[in-house]
Amino acid sequence: MNSSEVIIGAVPLTIEMVHEVARNGARVSLSADAVERIRRGRAVVEGRLGDGLAHYGINTGFGALAEVAISPNDLSALQFNLIRSHAAGVGDPLPTDVVRAAMCLRVAVLATGNAGIRLETTQTLADMLNAGIHPVVPSRGSVGASGDLAPLAHIALSMIGEGRAEYQGKVVPTIQALDAAGIKPVTLMPKEGLALVNGTQVLTAVGLLALMDAYHLVAAAELAGAMSLEGLMGTPDAFDHRVVAARPHPGQIESARILRALLDGSELRHAHVNCGRVQDPYSYRCMPQVHGAVRDNLDHIRRVIEIEINSATDNPLVFFDGDIVSGGNFHGEPVAIALDLLAIAVAELGSISDRRVEHLVNPKLSYGLPAFLAPDSGLCSGLMIAQVAAASLVSENKILAHPASVDSIPTSANREDHVSMGMTAALKAAAVVVNTRRVIAVEILAACAAIDLRHDRGRPAPAIAAALDTVRQVVEPLRTDRVISYDIEAIDRLLVPGGGLVETAWPVAGLGRW
Repeated sequence: MNSSEVIIGAVPLTIEMVHEVARNGARVSLSADAVERIRRGRAVVEGRLGDGLAHYGINTGFGALAEVAISPNDLSALQFNLIRSHAAGVGDPLPTDVVRAAMCLRVAVLATGNAGIRLETTQTLADMLNAGIHPVVPSRGSVGASGDLAPLAHIALSMIGEGRAEYQGKVVPTIQALDAAGIKPVTLMPKEGLALVNGTQVLTAVGLLALMDAYHLVAAAELAGAMSLEGLMGTPDAFDHRVVAARPHPGQIESARILRALLDGSELRHAHVNCGRVQDPYSYRCMPQVHGAVRDNLDHIRRVIEIEINSATDNPLVFFDGDIVSGGNFHGEPVAIALDLLAIAVAELGSISDRRVEHLVNPKLSYGLPAFLAPDSGLCSGLMIAQVAAASLVSENKILAHPASVDSIPTSANREDHVSMGMTAALKAAAVVVNTRRVIAVEILAACAAIDLRHDRGRPAPAIAAALDTVRQVVEPLRTDRVISYDIEAIDRLLVPGGGLVETAWPVAGLGRW
C-alpha cells in the first residue's frame, strides 16, 4: 500500500484526493475536527433514544414500513436486519478501485457527524480500507433513490463480518480477512445500519473515477487529433489564438493552445503551404470547438461531484442543535444528470475522432494516401476494419449516451416514487470512457501510419515525433496485413492515465500537466 495519507475532515475532499485512495493506495485517517463532529452527532442520537418519539430508522421500520414502531429491545436487531436484507445486489462485482473510492467517500460522509454514527464504527470502515479489505460489491441493484442502498449494504455487510471481500489478491469470507488484519466486526447500534446504507457514494465513486479518466482522455484526443492533422498534412491556422478568442469559451481557448503547442515546429505543415487547400474538414478544423466543449463540461461535472463528496447524504440527518430531521439528500439526481452529461461529452470525443480516421483511410479524402493506409492496397486491407471497429464503438456510445436520469421507476411500495437511476448513469459513463479511449487508439494507429507514409515531406512536430516514437516501441510500422486487434490493444494501454503516450508528448510541447 502507498504510504501517502488523506486526512478526512481536515480540508474539503477533491477528486484527486479520492483518486489517490482509490488507485494509488493512499491511507485515510480522521481529523480531530471530524472525530469531534462524529461524537457530537452520536450524542444527539443517544440522547433521543428514550424520548418516546418516533425517529425514522432508529425506532421505526424503513421505507414503506416507516410507520411500524420497533421495540427498544429490537433496535440493534433492526440495524442488522437492514444490512442483510438490503444486500441484494446482482451482477459482476465492481472493480477494486471503485470500491476503495466508495469506502473513502463513505468515511467522509460519516465524518460530517450528521449521520449520528459512533466513532468506532466509522473507524472500522477506515481500518478496513487501510488494510486493503475490499468488500465484494455487485454492480447492479441501485436506482439511486435512497442513494445506493444495495451496493452500500454490501460494504456494510463486510463491516459486520459477513459476506465476501477481496484481501491480498484473493476473494475470501470477510470474517477471515478481518481476523487476519486484526479488525473486529462491528456490532451495530441504533441508527448505524441506516447510516451505512443511505447515500450516493457508490454511484459517485464510479462517476468520479470515470471523470478522472475523461480528463486524461481529452488530452489523448488533442494528441490524436494533432497527429492526424500531421498525417493529413492539414493546417493549424484554424487554431489561431485570435480565432478562438473571438468566441471565448475557456475550453475552446485551452484546446487551441494545446494543439498549437503540439504542432509547433512541424516540417509537414510547411511542406504544403502553397498546396491550394483553403480549409480542412470540420473534424480537423473544429477540434477546439468540440474538444473545448468537452473540457468545459468536464469542469462543470467536477464542480457537481466535489460538492457531492463533501456533503451529508444520510436520512434522517442529525444536527448538533439536537434535531433529527428526515429529508432527501440521498436522492442521486444532481450526480445522475452530471454523469449523463459526462457520457454525452465523452461520446463526442469518439464521434469526431472516428471522422478523422475516415479522412485518413479513405483515398478520396486523404490527399494522396493509399486506400486504408495499406502497404499494398488490394492485396492488403490495411486499416479498413480498424475503422469499422471504431465506428462500432461510436455507435454503441450513441446508445449509452441516452440519459438514464430521465427515467424513473417506483420502488418500496411507491414510497420511493421518483428515483434518479444514478448508478445506471455512472456505469454508462464509465463504459463510454473506455469505448472512446479505444476509438482514439484506432485514430493514433492510423495517424502513425499516415505520418510514416509522409516521410518524404518532412518531419512532424517534435511533440508528435516523440509520440510516434513511443507508439513504435509497441506497434511496428504497417508493412503487410497482420492482426490489428493487438495493435489497438497496445496503443490503448498507452492511453490510460500514466500509460505513457500523453506523458511523453506533453513535456516536449512545453505543456504542463494534462
